[in-house]
Amino acid sequence: MSLLKDLVELLEPIGVPIETGFFSKKPPEEYIVITPMSDRLDFYADNKAQSVIEEARLSLFTKKNYQALKKQLTKALLVGEITITDRQYIGFEDDTKYHHYAIDVLKEYEMEEG
Repeated sequence: MSLLKDLVELLEPIGVPIETGFFSKKPPEEYIVITPMSDRLDFYADNKAQSVIEEARLSLFTKKNYQALKKQLTKALLVGEITITDRQYIGFEDDTKYHHYAIDVLKEYEMEEG
């Protein structure tokens, strides 16, 4: 049970390089950076944690038009039962010439025993 693992498995078939936190190699024309945002417990009436809610941001960087890839990522996330909480164009980075588009996601997992 890991949002990061689930995201990589869902998005790898798209063929865009993916890394977590930052892109460590020479960046290609398009790449995705996954940034973990939160990892919280969800409690119920008995004050015992029943589930874990994990959130992350997918940052898409591309030197091309980002619209087609945005749609492809969105479709893959929804098919994979990942909740999309926000999508926004962050901007064009003059120094790197990349468009930066962000998709915020979350998924709830049942607590593992033990």
